[in-house]
Amino acid sequence: MAVVVRTTVPCATIMPMRVRSVVHSPHVLDFVSHSVAQTIRIGQRLGELLQHGDVVALRGDLGAGKTHLIKGIVQGLGSTDVVNSPSFVLINQYRAGAQRGGMPIYHADLYRIERPAELYGVGLEEALDGDGVCLIEWAERAEALLPDDRLDVHLSHLSETKRVVRFTPCGRRYEALVDTLKKTAFT
Repeated sequence: MAVVVRTTVPCATIMPMRVRSVVHSPHVLDFVSHSVAQTIRIGQRLGELLQHGDVVALRGDLGAGKTHLIKGIVQGLGSTDVVNSPSFVLINQYRAGAQRGGMPIYHADLYRIERPAELYGVGLEEALDGDGVCLIEWAERAEALLPDDRLDVHLSHLSETKRVVRFTPCGRRYEALVDTLKKTAFT
């Protein structure tokens, strides 16, 4: 797994590796994952660092590895629940392990959302305001609902098996989280 640390990349809405400037952050972190197993392992490391109220907004093309990363995050939170993409129910809920107090883990997959109005009444606002961790695939489809402070994660294809996983922190909590991830990712 390769690590590239970027400096002064904007914290913003990220569409396929294009960045719209909002706030500059020297805390952006890129990983190159060489396999599904490495993507899951990156997610585990991230999950170990997440806390109540954290929001992770995942973006990337179909098949980029968003659900695999979430599998790792859920494992890193100590859950033994089976993770699969909630494409038809939009939001799945898992439970973190006992060491995390069994807090809820909300996993939203917004792939099937075509218009912002479809988001109301599906439970996303409650998940965002909930007492657990909220993980959102296809987060760009809920941009208006996302909190300003969050961790944006963009996954992109580098080759058939390799992915770039870019962590862009939005807010001080997430800057500290990414800094810690840099230090702990390879231990």
